[in-house]
Amino acid sequence: MKRFSERRESVTVEERSGRPATSRTEENVAKILQIVRENHWLTIRSIAEQVNIDRETVRKILNEDLDRRKVCSKMVSKELTEEQKQRRVTICQDLLERQDDILGHVITGDET
Repeated sequence: MKRFSERRESVTVEERSGRPATSRTEENVAKILQIVRENHWLTIRSIAEQVNIDRETVRKILNEDLDRRKVCSKMVSKELTEEQKQRRVTICQDLLERQDDILGHVITGDET
């Protein structure tokens, strides 16, 4: 608001002073993707040390650029593969077909 009260008319983003962001490059994204494909058990800290960039930048690349999230200390894709989806369907169908009435023993609750 202050700049507009000083007669600024443009709403476009102007270049800022300071150091430009150089860590989140396509080259680093490709390096991190290769590292994760080779060993998905690595921590963000160890990946950051291998690529020699900040841990927060590695986290952003994994989450935002590579669409990964942390599950039990390993980075995995957010979406299930078709094979994983089919396996879930098969397991659910097997449970429904069981003769021991397993669903009759399930207790549910509502926390509201």
